Amino acid sequence: MGILINKDTRILVQGITGHEGSFQAKEMREFGTNIVAGVTPGKGGSEVYGVPVFDSVSEAAGETNPNASVIFVPPIFAADAIFEAIDSGIELIVCITEGIPVHDMMRVCSYIEGSSSRLIGPNCPGITTPGESKAGIMPNSIHLQGNVGLVSRSGTLTYEIIDLLSRNGIGQSTSVGIGGDPVSGTSFVDVLELFEKDTKTHAVVLVGEIGGTAEEDSIGFIKQMSKPVIGYVVGISAPPGKTSIRSLARLSWRQTKMRLAGSKSFTSREEKMVSLI
Repeated sequence: MGILINKDTRILVQGITGHEGSFQAKEMREFGTNIVAGVTPGKGGSEVYGVPVFDSVSEAAGETNPNASVIFVPPIFAADAIFEAIDSGIELIVCITEGIPVHDMMRVCSYIEGSSSRLIGPNCPGITTPGESKAGIMPNSIHLQGNVGLVSRSGTLTYEIIDLLSRNGIGQSTSVGIGGDPVSGTSFVDVLELFEKDTKTHAVVLVGEIGGTAEEDSIGFIKQMSKPVIGYVVGISAPPGKTSIRSLARLSWRQTKMRLAGSKSFTSREEKMVSLI
C-alpha cells in the first residue's frame, strides 16, 4: 500500500489556476490522483480540467472533504496557504513552493506542532505511490510499482534515482521528497519510521546531500530498523568550506564524512551508509 498517499487520498490543490498549479494538476490527474478541489482566492466557481475551484480552503474542505493538499503558490503567500490548510484540518500538506523565507517556515513549524497535520516540504518534489496516487511534481513516466521505499532531500536526484531503479526493474512502494530547505516539516527519520512500519516496503533508499546534519541524525534510527537502508549522499566534489545555497550552511565534505564516521567502529548498517559517500 505504501505510505502517506494511496488511491483513496482526496487531494486539494492550492494555487490550481496558476501556470504551475494547473499544469501539475493535469499531470497528477493523468497519473490517477483523486483531485477533488482546487483553491485560488477570487476564482471560486470556475473549473480547471474538471476540478471545481473555491475561494478558500475552508470552503473547499466543507464541500469536498479533502485529506491532503498540494501547494503551488508564490513564496510570499505560501506560509498563509499552509496555515489555512492546517486550520481546515487537512491531514497531509505537501508544499512544493521554493524560496519561502526561513522566518516564515519557523512560524509554520511552530504552529503545526499543535495540530493533526503533517507537512512535507517546502521546496520539495512531493510524494508518489506508483499505481495509486501522486501529490507533487515528479514525472509520471519514471515510476514502477514495487517494494523499495525512497526518501530524498534532493529534488533532481529523486527523479534520477527513481528512473534508475525502474529501468533496472526495481519498483517503488512510495517515493518521498522532503525538500532541502534549512527548516522543513518532515525529516528523514519521520519518513524512515513510516517505511519501517509499512508491510509493502522491504528496503529503503535514502538520498542526501551536504549541508546540515539530517543524514547523520538518521543513523541512530537506521541502526534499529529491520529493513536494509541504502544511503547515497552527494557532494564529494564540493570545495571545502563552500556555502551551500540550498542549506545555508558552511560545512565541508570532509567534515560531513568524519561526523558520520566518528571514532567508533561501524555496524554493518552504518558501513553501508558511509561507504556510499
